[in-house]
Amino acid sequence: MSNDLLTLDRFDRAILSVLAEDGRISITDLARRIGLSKSPTQARLRRLEEGGVILGYRALLDPIRLGLDHVAFVEVRLNDTREAALRAFNRAVAKVPEIEQAHMIASHFDYLLKVRTRNMSEYRRFLGETISALPHVASTSTYVAMEAVKETMLAETT
Repeated sequence: MSNDLLTLDRFDRAILSVLAEDGRISITDLARRIGLSKSPTQARLRRLEEGGVILGYRALLDPIRLGLDHVAFVEVRLNDTREAALRAFNRAVAKVPEIEQAHMIASHFDYLLKVRTRNMSEYRRFLGETISALPHVASTSTYVAMEAVKETMLAETT
C-alpha cells in the first residue's frame, strides 16, 4: 500500500459515499446506485481497497445499547515529549479498548483522549488505574460529555 494519493473521479466518490452509508451493500446494488455496470464497479472498488482509500469494513455498534453511555474527554499532559516517550505513550494507548480516540494536540496539553465507560465510578477507577499509569503521564483534566449530538443525529437517520 502506497502513501500516494489516488485520483478519484465522480464514480469513485459515489462508491465511497454509498459505502459510508451502507458497507454491506451488494456489488449489484452499488453498481445500480452509482450508474455503472457490475464489472467496472468491482474494478473500482478493488482499486480503492488496494490503494488504501477503503481501509476495511466493520459493524457500527450502538454504545448506549451496550451500556457504555459515559463519555469523557481527557486532556493529557506528558512529562516527556521526546520522540521515544511519544511512541511509548502511543503504543500503550493503542492497547486500551476504553480509549476510543487519541489525538496529539498542539496546545497547552499533549493529547486529547475520548474515553467510553459504563458510568462515572467506572471512569474514576479507569482514570486512576489506567490513564494515570500510561507512560509519561504528568497530569490529566477530564471533561464529561452530556450528550453526543452528532452521534445521536446519525443514529436517528439510520
